[in-house]
Amino acid sequence: MNKLHHEETEEYVRKSETFTKNLLWLAGIFFTFAIAILGFVMAKVPGLAYIGPLAIAIIIAVIYRQLFGYPEMIRSGIQYSSKKLLRYAIILYGLKLNMEVVFHQGMGLLVRDIGTIIFSILLTMWLAKKLKADFSLSLLLGIGTGICGAAAIAAVSPILKAKEEDTAIGAGIIALVGTVFSIGYILLKPFLDLTDIQYGIWSGISLHEIAHVALASAPAGQDALAVALLAKLGRVFLLVPLCFILIIWMKRTGKAQSDMKIEFPWFLIGFLVMSLFGSYVLGEWIIVHESVLNNLSNITTLLLTMAMVGLGLNVNLKELRSKALRPFIAMLITSILLSLITFLTL
Repeated sequence: MNKLHHEETEEYVRKSETFTKNLLWLAGIFFTFAIAILGFVMAKVPGLAYIGPLAIAIIIAVIYRQLFGYPEMIRSGIQYSSKKLLRYAIILYGLKLNMEVVFHQGMGLLVRDIGTIIFSILLTMWLAKKLKADFSLSLLLGIGTGICGAAAIAAVSPILKAKEEDTAIGAGIIALVGTVFSIGYILLKPFLDLTDIQYGIWSGISLHEIAHVALASAPAGQDALAVALLAKLGRVFLLVPLCFILIIWMKRTGKAQSDMKIEFPWFLIGFLVMSLFGSYVLGEWIIVHESVLNNLSNITTLLLTMAMVGLGLNVNLKELRSKALRPFIAMLITSILLSLITFLTL
């Protein structure tokens, strides 16, 4: 009888512990969700709209960490957001890539896009070496500058075994610098001897994120916006081959230990599948209302923002204060030269 009672007690304790773990896991996910929503709300405020919800949410998360520390009790849920939800967001991000347009109308721009990526990564890393900047963070910033900002940084971080705090600070820097540049483009446009199409191409091949490209090119009209997004989508497309190049590089150089296991980025296959689905199935075989696609886009941004909140909570500014400055300088110089060179070669 006592043995039976003891077993029932143990079973009750196990169930209670499992329930508590699940509850804390949900609390962690909800915590990142709440900050992400706060970022979306604050992005509606005049002025803050230029920064965007992603950057705002990262800043809130970083400030929270400095004031209150890391919420250890709900760590499991927060880590789920920063890792699992991040991959889901990258997969859904594939819907933004219209491969039909890239292949049939953007091949000329694709050559420029390749040049942008090579230039951004190599120059950032060269400057980082000269400045004795942190290698990992500098590489993330170079890739983010060359391809598609925070989304690119998020995609390559697992491959490069980057620290979560490096991923978060890199995404934050890219988001903020890209916002400043896009506003600068808008202010400069009236003084530039460029057609609307040329201005759109310039924006698409030099600015950091899709949101920045849209922000900068929209005032020039629909044609400028269309060609700008086309140029940008080519850079997004090149994220996939770059990731596979990085996998080979990590395995063949001393940057990875001989016994290091590099997980195959299955989420990139999902990214490609969603790109093919969005390009050749949605609208062709499956007719959906534009509002559905807009909602999917909003969900993608929300998931990515929740992931960035999780990463932002890992940022300890006391440790990063000296670490981030030099990579930031390298990335800023690269961004300025990229804008100047692409402008002069139009």
